[in-house]
Amino acid sequence: MPATPSTPKGLWKIIAAASAGTMIEWYDFFVFGLLATVMAAHFFPAQNETAALLNQLGVFATGFIVRPFGALVFGRLGDLVGRKYTFLVTLVLMGGSTFAIGLLPTYRQAGLLAPALLILLRLIQGLSIGGEYGGAATYVAEHTPDARRGFYTGVLQTTATLGLIAALVVMLVTRNLLGKSAFEAWGWRVPFLVSAVLVVLSYWIRRRMDESPLFARAKAAGQLSENPLVESFLQPGHRRKVLLAMFGFIAGHAVVWYVGHFYATLFLQRTARLDFVTVNSLFTWALVATLPLYIFFGWLSDRIGRKPVVLAGSFLGAVAFYPIYLGLAHYAAPVNKPALFALILLQMSFGTMTYGPMAAWLVEMFPTRIRYTALSLPYHLGIGVLGGCTPFVATKLVALTNNPYAGLAYPIAVAALSFLIGLFFLQEEHGTALDR
Repeated sequence: MPATPSTPKGLWKIIAAASAGTMIEWYDFFVFGLLATVMAAHFFPAQNETAALLNQLGVFATGFIVRPFGALVFGRLGDLVGRKYTFLVTLVLMGGSTFAIGLLPTYRQAGLLAPALLILLRLIQGLSIGGEYGGAATYVAEHTPDARRGFYTGVLQTTATLGLIAALVVMLVTRNLLGKSAFEAWGWRVPFLVSAVLVVLSYWIRRRMDESPLFARAKAAGQLSENPLVESFLQPGHRRKVLLAMFGFIAGHAVVWYVGHFYATLFLQRTARLDFVTVNSLFTWALVATLPLYIFFGWLSDRIGRKPVVLAGSFLGAVAFYPIYLGLAHYAAPVNKPALFALILLQMSFGTMTYGPMAAWLVEMFPTRIRYTALSLPYHLGIGVLGGCTPFVATKLVALTNNPYAGLAYPIAVAALSFLIGLFFLQEEHGTALDR
């Protein structure tokens, strides 16, 4: 029974609608991380710059740590009620919490209440994004033909980078218009407040979406799971797949992607002492350059399989991060922008290899009745706990050892271990029919 729209045009409308909302949620989530160094002085005592930054990175990490709980709550809702309704709930929660961060009082104005409110809103952000990705991946994949699932879901995989680009552009434009002093004093709030406009637009788009055809058929036939949490994590066959997905390829992706997209900015600003605008401008252009790679590697996984493409990204990250960061330090003094751009682009490309085919691989592992729940938890455990904590753990290792490269030990070890687990224990799922 076909699961796809009758025309390619209809499929592209579905992908565009799902991707627009997901991109905006990623924008909301990433603005927080990009402004970590600026916000640290506003929400924590500023006597110790490193301690304030570590506190801010700790708050940043809480949004990742609670993502698995969001996956459980919204994954279950998506498998019981539907994909579309869950989309709308996560969008409103994310947009509301992001907008509220832009209105918070500072530590100087409200004392400990300021970081307490910041943590609360970051937790809501984490819960929301925990329910978003699984729904978007499931919704898009359940409309695509089996033979081209990697290509079409690869388009969805660009949304995280598009959200990051949007966050960078808004941040850089705001800083250039206001100037350094005004931006650091109050202009950092603007990227959070802009979220309100984006969320209203996305909510309007999502309300016009139809339910997934596979979910609708399963519901009409009475084939939905009565308890998707129990079936996903207590049934031995499904539990084994959940664990292998998390440790065999999601963990490797998590550290590879977040080293290339977040820790690198901290390294260049704090260790290499490059200025804020130079670093973020280089990263913006590198992000734009990597966008087609997500689709390319998704397409490639349709030809040669998901496993070789994804595991290659983890392997390359494990062996190449240390020499890449030696190169970043070398070309930062004096500044060699072409060389820095090439090294940034190189490490980001590893993340496109691990992420481009990931949605297709995950949805192919689980049946329709538990798909939203079963793929959401391992994704957000791997990304949230292992990936989201990467900037904090790496910065802490540098502070403890006084070695600027010590922070790389964590992502290298996780990527290498994930590669080995995936190589020996994961099965290829390429081309598996989803109507089951």
